[in-house]
Amino acid sequence: MQQLLAQLGEQQLVGFFAVLARVSPLFALAPLFSSKSIPTRVRGIVAVALAVGLSPVVAKGADLPTDPWGLAGLLGKELLVGAAYAYALAALFAALEVAGSFLDTLIGFSFGALVDPLTGNQNAVLARMYGLIGLMIFIAIGGDTWVIQGLAKTYEVVPLDQAPAIGTLVAGAGHAFGSIFLSAIQVAGPIILALILTDAAFGVVSRVVPQLNVFAVGFPAKVVVGLLLVAATLPFVAGWIGDELQQDVGAALQAIRVA
Repeated sequence: MQQLLAQLGEQQLVGFFAVLARVSPLFALAPLFSSKSIPTRVRGIVAVALAVGLSPVVAKGADLPTDPWGLAGLLGKELLVGAAYAYALAALFAALEVAGSFLDTLIGFSFGALVDPLTGNQNAVLARMYGLIGLMIFIAIGGDTWVIQGLAKTYEVVPLDQAPAIGTLVAGAGHAFGSIFLSAIQVAGPIILALILTDAAFGVVSRVVPQLNVFAVGFPAKVVVGLLLVAATLPFVAGWIGDELQQDVGAALQAIRVA
């Protein structure tokens, strides 16, 4: 450690760990970067590589504390800023999974819930499908580049030697959490409405023809209607994800301000 300090200097070493603290939440919360299908060691190596690349630029000229208490406060502040940024991005994919869960419940796929390889949670078919499609679109539109560029811009908003406004961070996190349900309704709303109308139609049929086994006929019909509408709305969902990703990166940067 003494040799490392002699070669790099205290400020450079503190700057590296501070940048690593802001980068790390990205690999715990943000889409793609936090995927369970990526080994933990690989995510750790990429996080260190990003910190090595960013620290000489963002820590240049900053007067960083080197005492234990000051260093602990700096690392805590950087973790908070990184978590706020990553959480705003994670809300987008959480909305997709909630939309898929709504449809799984209405169609009946929730009976066959499986373990999602991306999150490690128990999700049904459409929730997993929306998560995988969202990830494919995220990669196709260069979402990983946007996320890293947005992370670099957070240092323009809140430099290493300044503290963020806690009230703004909390308000931004609350807004991101509240938008999950609304965004899920935007994605799955037309399909939900069509499935409700299908249920109502079969309810009328059961009154008119009591001898008909509505469950035996209605379940396959809801599956067909649901899957057809999901396929028809996927192009619109792809455009929605691209627009929302840009808005979420901008909203995350707006929520991070200097106190």
